[in-house]
Amino acid sequence: MRDWRTDPTFAMCRALADGADPASFAGGAFDVRAVVAGIRSDARHGVLLDAVPWGNFPHGGDAREAVHLLRTGADSARTPTDVLGGLCANDSRAAAALAVPFLIPLAADAHHPHRAAALAVLSGPARARHHGVASRDELLLHRNDPRRHAPDGYDGYGVEVTGYPAGWSVAAARAAITAGAPVLLPLLGDSDPAVRMDAAYALATAADPDRTIRTAFATAFATGFAAGFAAERDAMVRAALLLAVAETARAHVQPSAVSWFRERWQDRTEAPEARLAAAIGWLCLTDEPAPEDLHRTVDSFATDERAHAMEVLPWMCAAAGAGEPGLLRCVRRMLHPEEPEPCDDPWGSSP
Repeated sequence: MRDWRTDPTFAMCRALADGADPASFAGGAFDVRAVVAGIRSDARHGVLLDAVPWGNFPHGGDAREAVHLLRTGADSARTPTDVLGGLCANDSRAAAALAVPFLIPLAADAHHPHRAAALAVLSGPARARHHGVASRDELLLHRNDPRRHAPDGYDGYGVEVTGYPAGWSVAAARAAITAGAPVLLPLLGDSDPAVRMDAAYALATAADPDRTIRTAFATAFATGFAAGFAAERDAMVRAALLLAVAETARAHVQPSAVSWFRERWQDRTEAPEARLAAAIGWLCLTDEPAPEDLHRTVDSFATDERAHAMEVLPWMCAAAGAGEPGLLRCVRRMLHPEEPEPCDDPWGSSP
């Protein structure tokens, strides 16, 4: 096992632990934002895979090998995607962020055997410390702007387990997804509902100053993403699109967005899953007290069975914790914050 104190991939992290100013590394070979920005379009197809300084980042070699295996269409995508997902789950995202520009073209290649796996994992580094987060203040929130290079790199995210600035990893991944948005947007009209959900989840992390992405979500939800596509009819995908709209709207909340979400959860013709997603979106976009009809809507539809079914939504899967499904965790944290956190300790209830 490598020792982080002598491993050259931890050079920057060791320097930061010794008191170095993160700003002294900004824009250089150890700044994942700068490295991702410098990956040319041909590198995204793997031509320049070895030109990327993977070794400058913790676990970079593992991330590089995972991308290589995915790109070559190895028999199983589970191991490489597990590696990339594991880096994010273990709060070590810098190397996973480097992988994002390479994963986007794989996800968009309809003939690639692991396109769905690549799409499912590529947005992980764009969301730091979001697992188990389910409050109105924190769910769907991005603290940093991927177009801005914060000198300290923290942007409210602090540091990763390795000591690397978490804000840099998040910004790099979000910037890559923003640049790849034109490639990812057509996936909202894919024939596979899981691909449509994961595309919405990824695109929701992109910067959207001109509301192009938010408009695409709303269009797919209401009238179909492109000519020839009917309005989205899959209840779970409709729920995903609503959560994606809410996530993109959080950067600059407009009264019209709040009103639009109110109309969605009040719509009795809408699928229960979508009405629940709209209620969660509304709660995240305003600090207004939840009205009684929202409480009634949630109480009617947020059953245990539906909560488990809605775990297919990446947002709800991420919000889950302590054995509590994401939907029920959101309902408790948003509507009943006074209730205690559940305990998953098997000895916790013992006398």
